Amino acid sequence: MIDASAFLRRALLADAIFSGVAALGFTFGAGAFAPLFNLPEALLRETGLFLITYTALVGWLALRASVARPLVLLVVVGNAAWTVGSIALLFSSAVSPNISGELMVVAQAIATGVFAELQYVGLRKSGNVVAA
Repeated sequence: MIDASAFLRRALLADAIFSGVAALGFTFGAGAFAPLFNLPEALLRETGLFLITYTALVGWLALRASVARPLVLLVVVGNAAWTVGSIALLFSSAVSPNISGELMVVAQAIATGVFAELQYVGLRKSGNVVAA
């Protein structure tokens, strides 16, 4: 366990808020967003359902004064992988989004990459190891 810096907690909280909004939108609005972005409804809904759990984890971490370093690293690596995976999705033949869909995927990939960087910086700014 480490003392979580205020910077890290704010970066985690911002990620939780962003992910929570996306979770609600994709889970409950998948039917409306699918034709808007020309993306499969199931992909959007399943992404939203995943993000509900992710939001709970990251929000919980954001509220902790001390956190498990490996858990925060998992969030950082997960965000980085999400960014790479999102861009890879656009280059694959798995989906054929329209321009709105491409812009949405790129925008959320950039945001997720920024969260990964901010969380990594916050982790480096965090304090000493504390007893669990």
